[in-house]
Amino acid sequence: MHRRIALTGGIASGKSTVSGRLAALGAVVIDSDLLAREVVAPGTPGLAAVVEAFGPQVLTSSGDLDRPALGRLVFDDAESRRRLEAILHPLVRRRAAQIEAEAPPGSVVVHDIPLLVEAGLAGGFDRVVVVDVDPQLQVQRLHSLRAMSEADARSRIAAQASREQRLAVADHVLVNDGSVDELLAQVDRLWVEITRAGQWPGRRMSH
Repeated sequence: MHRRIALTGGIASGKSTVSGRLAALGAVVIDSDLLAREVVAPGTPGLAAVVEAFGPQVLTSSGDLDRPALGRLVFDDAESRRRLEAILHPLVRRRAAQIEAEAPPGSVVVHDIPLLVEAGLAGGFDRVVVVDVDPQLQVQRLHSLRAMSEADARSRIAAQASREQRLAVADHVLVNDGSVDELLAQVDRLWVEITRAGQWPGRRMSH
């Protein structure tokens, strides 16, 4: 039986650093963002369904999904976003379940899900790990690392679940307001805790 952990955090929270460290420590990491790309690769039923729903303008000249074009269609349109999610989410969940089923018995399986709270999935895991960061620090990181304007950064943050909503479902909180080394040290301590023999209390209750 696997130990199933959900990992989430807002944009520019440092979640990718955490998932990379967990993978290096021995976790089977299932990245929902990567799967969301896989299920709409050229020639897949997923891409065909997206084109049917949104039209050929969401394709590049080479037949790949034009993510910026699709993003412009759905970012400020809740109905379009729900249509896209209705296509992608079942495909991603199915692929994630397949990868998890192939993991060795007793593995720590980490599902890296940025939109865990938005999708209402927190109750389906043994533990939820949240990478927490002050929203103002998120804005600074988006500006310095991605050259995003403050207005765009705040818009991206506002489009996600709030800090409070994520913390409300957390079993473990990793605070990323310092250096990368400080964050990695927290991940290492968490790994010791979740892999300690006899210390796994079973499935969490949904918040």
